[in-house]
Amino acid sequence: MHKQLIIDTCLKHELNRDEVAYVLGTVHWETNGTFLPVREAYWVKNAESWRKRNLRYYPYYGRGFVQLTWDFNYRKAGDHFHVDLINNPDKAMEPNLSAEICVVGMKEGWFTGKAMDDYIDGIDESDKEDFLEFWAARRVVNGTDKANDIAVLAEKYEKELRQANYGLQSTEKPVESGKDSAGASALAIVLKAILGVFMSIFGKK
Repeated sequence: MHKQLIIDTCLKHELNRDEVAYVLGTVHWETNGTFLPVREAYWVKNAESWRKRNLRYYPYYGRGFVQLTWDFNYRKAGDHFHVDLINNPDKAMEPNLSAEICVVGMKEGWFTGKAMDDYIDGIDESDKEDFLEFWAARRVVNGTDKANDIAVLAEKYEKELRQANYGLQSTEKPVESGKDSAGASALAIVLKAILGVFMSIFGKK
């Protein structure tokens, strides 16, 4: 399971809490809750033969945490990360690269031309408004297919991230519930006070 890898990659690319929740919901759905990179139709008997017979974009079928498909998407991801995915598409199954493709692709709108911030504004809103944003954000990956199911998962992960102190715009690593949150808050207050004193002394001309 690579849930923490996904979260760390989201942190690296400065996603807000709702965006992270939606990425987690998407990966949960696409990997059947395993958070492991998967191949398209992995559950089918003799899957590789089936893919070759049935997928018009073979061998560039879906791989990874989110299903990267078509040669042009493999080329785009490969060029971005300086990896030859055209001659070696299976490299998209490597967890670290797969996490990067998933997060950057959803953030920048690689898969459908729609990016997450087209739908998710990152503002703390009501649960109903969050759900509607999550539902619409399915267009980032695959139209409205399973939009409701993934929105439900994203709501679940948003609550978990909030409890872990993953702020809406924070790029700090989430703090486990019940650990260090009070200390972090106290430190922030002290630093703010010090900054105020500094500005009162040196901020005036």
